[in-house]
Amino acid sequence: MAEQTLPTNTWPANGVPSDLIAPGRKRLGFALMAAATLGLLAVIALQTLYKTEVTTLGFETWRPVVYAYLLWGVALGVGQVLTRGEDGQRALFLLPALLFTIAMVIFPTLFGFYIALTDWNLSSFSGRKFNGLDNFWQMLADPYYRNALFNMVLYVLAVFVEYVIAFGLALLLNAQIRARKFFRVVFLMPLMLSPVAVSWMIGKSLMEYRFGPASTLARTLGWDNPAFFSNPITARISIMVLDAWTFIPFMMIMLLAGLQAMSREVLEAARVDGATPWQTFWQVTFPLMLPVSVTAVILRIIFKLKLADIIITVTSGGPGGATDSVSSFIYREYRDRSNVGYGTMLAMAYLIIIVVFVTWLLKFATRFVRNVN
Repeated sequence: MAEQTLPTNTWPANGVPSDLIAPGRKRLGFALMAAATLGLLAVIALQTLYKTEVTTLGFETWRPVVYAYLLWGVALGVGQVLTRGEDGQRALFLLPALLFTIAMVIFPTLFGFYIALTDWNLSSFSGRKFNGLDNFWQMLADPYYRNALFNMVLYVLAVFVEYVIAFGLALLLNAQIRARKFFRVVFLMPLMLSPVAVSWMIGKSLMEYRFGPASTLARTLGWDNPAFFSNPITARISIMVLDAWTFIPFMMIMLLAGLQAMSREVLEAARVDGATPWQTFWQVTFPLMLPVSVTAVILRIIFKLKLADIIITVTSGGPGGATDSVSSFIYREYRDRSNVGYGTMLAMAYLIIIVVFVTWLLKFATRFVRNVN
């Protein structure tokens, strides 16, 4: 067997382990990757300075940056093979995913930050101009944006009411009742519908001021002016109800799956020990369901942070911006005012807020579940 082992200098060029690669080959690979990286950064920096009118040297389009990026990807793959051998060849399978993520996620985000620092209105003939932090200061002084952020706080807090309703429905559908499968399908129907369809069926038809069935019933019960979307308070509540009706089934189905996965022996043991139904729920069912509950609430909050379609379809942010979410406000900034630069600044600021908030929420939820258990 020892005679059949290849000496170090006779390993195939494409199958060299990383610890047997010649130092010169490693230096070549590192130099290739470093040169390609520096070249890409130089092209990006030059183009950025040109577009921000800091220098007159640059390119009219961003196409050279794309070419430099493709060359950087090729050089990175070759450099991995030269410096890591077989490990580098295995890394080539991950390289397309990495390049795709950078091209479709990271670069558009960075480009969005650049657009946020420009004065770019599509209705203006002057085109895009770099204006520094002017959009940021305008955002801080914008009362409508602050109102949209305040509305988002209210909409997110409404998730906990939705959770209570969803948990109650899950407990009901988990019980031994007649036509249980039928009711499960019925309660899931709102989730099968598009939020835009829900907006037209309920917000625009059922709750219509003049001839809507809900308005007619409200008049019969004594409400003289049943305008669900004319008053800021009732408009916010109506939007919350529409959104809740659409997405409560999402939380319900997750909680129902958690209830069905619970051990029946634990519940039977609680009943044998003499626990009442409330004690069984509060001391056994609810603690065991806590991980599923936290997951359902967090996912629902993430969906809530993107709330826009119902608001855009039903109220367009009215009355007077009272129902605006941040997403719907940004959408109207683009659509109605064609203000790309300022709208992008609002979107980038909201992105940072979401990242910070969701990161804190995940840490808090993990700590909370650990302390309870």
